[in-house]
Amino acid sequence: MGRIKKGRAVTGWLIVDKPAGVTSTAIVNKVKWALSAQKAGHAGTLDPDATGVLAVALGEATKTIPYITDALKCYRFRVTLGAQTDTDDASGKVIATSNQRPSDAQIEAALGAFRGDIMQVPPQYSAVKVDGDRAYDLAREGEQMDLAARPLWVESLQMLGRPDPDHVDLEMVCGKGGYVRSIARDLGLALGCLGHVQWLRRTWSGPFKAEQGVTLDQIDAEAKTEALDGRLLPLELGLQDLPEFPATPEGAARLRNGNPGMVIANAEWGSEGWASLNGQAIAVGHYQGGELHPSRVFNR
Repeated sequence: MGRIKKGRAVTGWLIVDKPAGVTSTAIVNKVKWALSAQKAGHAGTLDPDATGVLAVALGEATKTIPYITDALKCYRFRVTLGAQTDTDDASGKVIATSNQRPSDAQIEAALGAFRGDIMQVPPQYSAVKVDGDRAYDLAREGEQMDLAARPLWVESLQMLGRPDPDHVDLEMVCGKGGYVRSIARDLGLALGCLGHVQWLRRTWSGPFKAEQGVTLDQIDAEAKTEALDGRLLPLELGLQDLPEFPATPEGAARLRNGNPGMVIANAEWGSEGWASLNGQAIAVGHYQGGELHPSRVFNR
């Protein structure tokens, strides 16, 4: 006999404007509690000290998390020049300093090396796994790791301002797996002045923007009420980067049972997309000869 799930079968996205000082996991747990939801997850971790968009998926929307995780994201951040820390942000211990300060022109010139396809070494304090352990756990024990560089697509990286000689404000749009702290560290090294992140804010993630975000105070005030339910965004927003293939009624019935179903599409063989009926997502899969072969089915 299967285990009975606790909570409600709530489906959709709740966009949270995450404050500093709290983990992404804690945010998810609070949202799950406030909505009495059976299942919840987030699309892309933010460091505890970071703020901004944390997209929390509920119920069947969790099946679309990979598509938001893979989407472009935008970060605004301030780099403190002249000091490197062990965490590559302001929460860490200063491990090296420099009296050098680059000019605006030198910073602009250095940014070019961090655009496009780059290779990036994660921070020592990161969630990267090393022989089954998290890097941040090993770093806290004093272990220095030789982490492998990873590919990252940087769509854009620009200087927004220079509050004073010791700081520079930047904005980066990048793909999956980007570490802003690594950008600050490596930019400081490239400029010969060292650097670390002072503050960081994710302003948008895929289709979700910070202006849509609810605060923790709002979540607390509206917990267990219809008002919070009303803030949920549709599951389908998590699929916006995939083509939509309208299904026939018969095709929809087959897809709901996990079988290939007829869809109306002008697509290449093998292309990924999502089948809909009356605008509601039924399944994600690959198009083959007039049918969608499902890889994920939404049970609603």
